[in-house]
Amino acid sequence: QEYLVESGGGLVQVGGSLRLSCAVSRRTFSRSGMGWFRQPPGKEREFVAGVSRSGTVTTYADSAKGRFAISRDRVKNTVGLQMNDLKPDDTAVYYCAARTNANALDVYAQFQEYDYWGQGTEVTVSS
Repeated sequence: QEYLVESGGGLVQVGGSLRLSCAVSRRTFSRSGMGWFRQPPGKEREFVAGVSRSGTVTTYADSAKGRFAISRDRVKNTVGLQMNDLKPDDTAVYYCAARTNANALDVYAQFQEYDYWGQGTEVTVSS
């Protein structure tokens, strides 16, 4: 059975850090490129970061560059998002997503390119 389960969200002050984690079913993890998206209150869902199936290629939204880092752990079948220097604009529900049958080196940045989604984890950055 396919599953993606996020964890690690919470309330943090401006300038603080959080690490999100996404547990993925092994079958999905091994054949998927992975991504993190977020949906701020009252706004559309937007791409944050993606990592290729191989784990060797990453892509970030401009808003995340230099502050966020995506990674995947092949032993634990998890995808992490380390978020540093958090700002109020980072407040959102964060979603993990999987693009199955992915090319080894491709990173997918479009919502429509993903097949499976987690339920989301909420991040609130207070000023």
